[in-house]
Amino acid sequence: MESYIRFDWAMKRLLRNKANYAVLEGLLTTLLEEKVTIQKLLESESNQEDEFDKYNRVDMLAENSKGELVLIEIQNNNEYAYFQRMLFGASKLVTEYINRGQGYDKVRKVYSINIVYFSLGHGKDFVYHGKTEFVGIHEGDVLELSPFQKQTFKVDKVSQLYPEYYILKVNDFNRVAKTPLEEWIYYLNTGNVPENATAPGLDAVKERLKLDRMSREELNAYYKHLDNIVILRDNIETERAEGRAEGRAEGRAEGRAEGRAEGRAEGRAETQTAIARNLKSLGMSNEQIAAATGLTEEEINKL
Repeated sequence: MESYIRFDWAMKRLLRNKANYAVLEGLLTTLLEEKVTIQKLLESESNQEDEFDKYNRVDMLAENSKGELVLIEIQNNNEYAYFQRMLFGASKLVTEYINRGQGYDKVRKVYSINIVYFSLGHGKDFVYHGKTEFVGIHEGDVLELSPFQKQTFKVDKVSQLYPEYYILKVNDFNRVAKTPLEEWIYYLNTGNVPENATAPGLDAVKERLKLDRMSREELNAYYKHLDNIVILRDNIETERAEGRAEGRAEGRAEGRAEGRAEGRAEGRAETQTAIARNLKSLGMSNEQIAAATGLTEEEINKL
């Protein structure tokens, strides 16, 4: 096994080069189960100046050969409202990429690809696909397009007109990679490519995303990026564990239901405060900290 550059770092620094589109095309082809060719990259929020965002998340917006929009986002840190964020991102693209006065038939198809390194929601799988369907409440049938609509829009199903969402929970993958998609998940999770991998795009990873191709300066920046991710996760997990332990201990000492409730509440409050201090030291904005911890911006300003 050889170690390769993490995918989030590659998206930030390397995959914006047209010569490296094969990597992204391979991932999308494997995930969407159809040949994907990237036509060009579009404006997105990827080039963040905020130090926290530089290693916490990265996103890329691409247009494929069919004129569809593909938003790829990587999130390293837990975000409790991430489902709503996915909805906002896709909805924003729908409205931004249609000109005022154009008919609704010009609405672009959007794919939202979300690679998350935290526990999002509750489920047994590590890859989820979401799409829109209209199901009859009496007959249970799925509403279909008319023949004219199929011919006009060049799709077979209503769901193909709406944004589709993919969630790759890479930290939940703990098996031997047997399929092309599992080979990709394995790489996203470990930074290694299975020796006999056949998934599209992973051959380009082997060729172009080797650590030994980086300069010393690039390697130093890359390893700092990895350290920052580890430190952030450890800080948050430690503070959460300490807060839970303090809450339980105080609750037991009180010996009454009211005491236990207060202990848990104080423990949660201390946890939120500690997490907020850590995130503030990392350069995260008050608005972002408030969304992540539940504290008010006034409380954050006092820290």
